[in-house]
Amino acid sequence: MIEISYTIEPIGIIHSDLTSRKAAPHQACEGAPDAWIDVNPTVADGLEGIVAGSEIIVVTWFHQAHRNILKLHPRGDRSMPVTGVFATRSPDRPNPLGLHRVRVLEVTGNRLKVGPIEAINGTPVVDIKPVLPPLMSKNKSAIAN
Repeated sequence: MIEISYTIEPIGIIHSDLTSRKAAPHQACEGAPDAWIDVNPTVADGLEGIVAGSEIIVVTWFHQAHRNILKLHPRGDRSMPVTGVFATRSPDRPNPLGLHRVRVLEVTGNRLKVGPIEAINGTPVVDIKPVLPPLMSKNKSAIAN
């Protein structure tokens, strides 16, 4: 195994009414609230072009995740077979990155109101990316960016 170390610095933090993992829905579509993202002023210039109505992907670091779990019952449902963590959306994984596709509801300075989002209060944000429309290749099939 190649041992390489990387450092990821948060660019912001989630402020949500969700205060515990237990209270958070598994997915945003399961009743997650809207929340605010406070973006660090040192990187706030990177928000230029994001407006209310935009769809973005918020990349978070699940700071309360268990990083030593490699197999689990999906969604904690013991009636489901044990599955490798990389075949699930579990927050418990070696590098607990969360991907949240959200709509921007409001932009105020270095703050974004987004939703719905299932991340709990205090979750670090490590990146924000736009949702792009599918691009068509020469053979008319969608390609991912």
